[in-house]
Amino acid sequence: MDQLVLSFAQRAARGESIPVQERLKVPAQPMPVQDPESRIHTMSEVALGYSEQEARLESLRCLGCPTAPCVAHCPVAVDIPRFIAQIQRARYREALQIITQTNALPAICGRVCPQEKQCQCACTVGIALKDPAHAVGIGRLERFVADWEREHPEAVPEQRAPCEKSEKTSGKKVAVIGSGPAGLTVAADCARAGHAVTVFEALPYPGGVLQYGIPEFRLPKQIVDAELERLRTYGVVIKTDTLIGRTFTVAELQRTFDALFIGTGAGLPQFLNIAGEDLVGVCSANEYLTRVNLMKAGRGGDTPLFYSKVVTVIGGGNVAMDAARVARRLRADVHIIYRRTRAEMPARAEEIAHAEEEGITIHFLRTPLQIIGTDHGRVSGLQLQRLRLGAADSSGRRSPVPESGQTDFFACDTVIVALGNHPNPLLARTVSALNTDSRGAIIVDQDQVTSIPFVFAGGDSVHGAATVILAMGEGRKAAAAITQRFAASP
Repeated sequence: MDQLVLSFAQRAARGESIPVQERLKVPAQPMPVQDPESRIHTMSEVALGYSEQEARLESLRCLGCPTAPCVAHCPVAVDIPRFIAQIQRARYREALQIITQTNALPAICGRVCPQEKQCQCACTVGIALKDPAHAVGIGRLERFVADWEREHPEAVPEQRAPCEKSEKTSGKKVAVIGSGPAGLTVAADCARAGHAVTVFEALPYPGGVLQYGIPEFRLPKQIVDAELERLRTYGVVIKTDTLIGRTFTVAELQRTFDALFIGTGAGLPQFLNIAGEDLVGVCSANEYLTRVNLMKAGRGGDTPLFYSKVVTVIGGGNVAMDAARVARRLRADVHIIYRRTRAEMPARAEEIAHAEEEGITIHFLRTPLQIIGTDHGRVSGLQLQRLRLGAADSSGRRSPVPESGQTDFFACDTVIVALGNHPNPLLARTVSALNTDSRGAIIVDQDQVTSIPFVFAGGDSVHGAATVILAMGEGRKAAAAITQRFAASP
């Protein structure tokens, strides 16, 4: 493999064009991971990242397509062929500079974004090989470059900003409400444009869902902290323990700031609405993950957490996988209840595979009818309805249909509900002029502008729980619109 890397690199340096058929023969590089038996006893990161050789080999698989279909499928339009071409030449600093022109959080996106449903699904290599799993590992290469920067500070300029900062200041001030992916992206892009940016976060630590929602074994908090430090050194001010709508009102912020961005996320969990949800031992995945991730429950923290023997997680998305895998690391026997089949599960295939490797059992075509409790008001089990798949619904997935008379009892002592979240309603309820829909989502136009002039919104507060990179895409759009409007009305 060393010879292959060297040969390709030498030929590229001579300006030779390496034929497509040769590139297609380069083997895909799997992501090194911790052994399942070992990792269930620790919160340390499961995916270990590429070595330099693995990254170089994976980068050589990229065809550098002139049409770059992968870029069109990236919500923040990272110039993927250009940054991968720099990895091929071992120019990692240059690769990072290309990525951070449009993506302020590369180490995070490289770990948690569903690239297989975005940039990688359009990869010409995966299409040519007729196997999406063999698309170029774009996310893994992005992670490699970001991690290389952190591990080689001597090779990076002292002023490590997400992108080139403007030499001029605009004299304008922007308030960002919420420090999740959308808010941090707005902060980075507005700071680049020369605006003074202050981020307000209700919780004690900034980062939003990156901090409290995604477990340490998928996204180490030191990675989040490092990306936040980039913004601080860049001039962005982050104020925590500040709940807008209570600590300050939107009207008060408007008197101080020239524009506001609302990125308060989707913090209102959906529940099953069945009998027994008020029993002790039932909680939302939001609450469970926040207790463990942010408050260190079960790991010496100062918030209580019941040590469960048998946990059931209701749902099939990434949040359900996160909650299940956390519970496994807290020594529980864990079961996931999902109402469709594996083919319809919205979670990343990689996360589903990791969960099963860790001993988590997934029960398909089941849904809870009621939660059963003990005489003392604590969960003792679930009554489950067996299902079959019927016709497709509006999402394109086949709808589950009850099998008449087919029910089961499943014993457990904890139920974690992971059915998704609605936008956090607190702020919108305090601003009568802010238009929202029936779910409480803030209504915006194509530039992320709300019903109030110079008040913008994006991310989960607009469309409900989605992905980190989609929220970042809306943040970039909002930041561009803020700067355009400042220029039009100086």
